[in-house]
Order: sequence, then C-alpha cells, then structure tokens
Amino acid sequence: MNKDVAYEWIAPDPSLADFVEGFWRLENRSGAAKDVVILPDGRIDCILAQSITAPFHMTLLGIGTLPDKVMIAAGIKMCAISFKLPAAEYVFHQSVSPLLNTAAFLPAGFWGFNAADLEDLEQFCKKATEKIRSALPPQMDNRKLELFQQIYRTKGAVSVKAISESVFWSSRQINRYFQQQFGLSLKAYCSILRFRASFQHLKAGKLFPEENFADQSHFIREVKKRSGVLPKELSRNQNDRFIQFTTLGTE
Repeated sequence: MNKDVAYEWIAPDPSLADFVEGFWRLENRSGAAKDVVILPDGRIDCILAQSITAPFHMTLLGIGTLPDKVMIAAGIKMCAISFKLPAAEYVFHQSVSPLLNTAAFLPAGFWGFNAADLEDLEQFCKKATEKIRSALPPQMDNRKLELFQQIYRTKGAVSVKAISESVFWSSRQINRYFQQQFGLSLKAYCSILRFRASFQHLKAGKLFPEENFADQSHFIREVKKRSGVLPKELSRNQNDRFIQFTTLGTE
C-alpha cells in the first residue's frame, strides 16, 4: 500500500484456525478518498469502520464472486475479522447465502464493539478472539471441518468428487450445503480460491496458470471474470487499485 493508506495484519490463534483467516486494520490517512477494486478472495468479513463523514458502524460481507469498485473514504479507520466459511455455521449460526456479493449492517453493540476498538489492532484481536471462542458450540461436525481443511489446504485445487470420497459425503449433499449456507457451489468457491492463489505468481510476472487451471485460455477467462482485467493489467496493479492483490501478499 502507499504511505497514505496504512495496513496491518495479525494471524489468528491456532485454536481458531478452522474459522478465522486473520484480523486486519486499514486507515486512510490522506485527505482524499481512494478508489479501489475489491477482488473475490473467498472470505466472509466482519468490518468495523468510522470516517469523517460516517459514524461508527459494523457490516458483515458475504462471499464475493465478481470485482467490486468501492471508495476508501478520507480519514476512514477500519478493523476487520476475515472469516473462513465454517464461521457462518459455527460462529454466526446462520446462512450467509443472502449476502452473496453484498453486505448487511450488524446491530449496534454487536459483540460489544465500539469506535475505540478501531485504534489498536492487537487489542481488537484479543477482544474479537474472546467473542469468537464464546460463540463456538461445544460440538461440531468433524466431516464438515475436514471438508474445509482440504479446500483451504489445496487452495481450491481439488475436485468435488475427491472431497466427497474422502469425507464420505455425497457430491450432491455437499453442493446443497454450499448453496444453502453460502449461495454458491463448491466448484465455484474453489475457482475463487484458485484465482486468489494466482496473485503471487502474477506479482512475480508469471502470466501463465500455476493453480490447476485447465489451460492458458481458462486462466485468462477466470482472471478477467474475477478482476475485470487481463492477467497483465492485474499484475501491474497501478496505484494499488486492486486492494487484495496488494494486501494479501503481506499476510
């Protein structure tokens, strides 16, 4: 990121690794808004924010499948928890399928967060960790946890059939679960993870597939679909326009 937009990241405690990808803080210290593109990254984000013009608020962002142009307001401070998919069922205890490519405001006072929590990422992380632990149920479906562990371990480079056979859960049941809980199929979700995993290769100037894409044409189509631009333009990332392309490399 440029010097006007500060970004920090903290990895979760290992005990939360099945549910949380990380905690982050972003602040636009400049006097001007910054236009960025939010890329699909496979996460569910709980975001706390406050700016010069907007009071403190919290939102829950569902999975994104397409690029989304947004504006980082001048003076905005944000803290967020980036969740993995099992958090929908085991932390929020609800489906996030209605939030596909959109977001919803969380009620005032959710988990006891307020504007003061935007000032220190480490303190925010500690407070959020306690809230997440208290929300987790005593019993969980190990079959589902193993399913997600395989998805994340392979960065989406695994077939529905292979996962089905390893967790003894039919492909039909898995896809029904994904549609009901998250609003998209497992195959579609895995393609998002493969797209995200390609960021490091693109940053290095490798404009060819390395994440189990069928061929070069398939890779180009997926990058264009998920980012709105061709691989070469995404790799350049002029002015840090594609925000996750910049920030995910620092985690």
